[in-house]
Amino acid sequence: MKEDDTMSAIRTKEGLEKAKKELEHLISEKRKEVTEKIKVARSFGDLSENSEYDEAKNEQAMVEAKIKELEAAIATAEIFEEENISDDVITIGSIVKVYDCELKETAEYTIVGSAEADPMEDKISDRSPLGAALMGRKSGETVKVEAPAGLLKYKIKSISK
Repeated sequence: MKEDDTMSAIRTKEGLEKAKKELEHLISEKRKEVTEKIKVARSFGDLSENSEYDEAKNEQAMVEAKIKELEAAIATAEIFEEENISDDVITIGSIVKVYDCELKETAEYTIVGSAEADPMEDKISDRSPLGAALMGRKSGETVKVEAPAGLLKYKIKSISK
């Protein structure tokens, strides 16, 4: 995740809670787990040729970096309130059903801030090509999206909260 995606990112309440739970897990469980790995690796002796120790120290650095990143993201998060989600116009928090004119199939996406984007859960960023094309649009409109695969066309079928 890029720094500009976490710092002062727009999040839904759900996304903020998810970030807080991840932070709590890292602090209360993962940190202890890595500390234990370091202790075990130290017991193997010579640290200069101890790959287990090096791996554990690298993991510790990554965990600590993620903790700092999440703490900063949570502290500066801008919460997008659910009452600001419209059924008429696509905004962050909208659930949008679109028809892919080329593939001739319907898909449903939730528009979220970039810090919450998760394509595996059909949560797309308002900054992604499709998300940006959908923002501010209404049901019934057709949007064109420039993608690596070429120009894609989607018809907005419905918008909900």
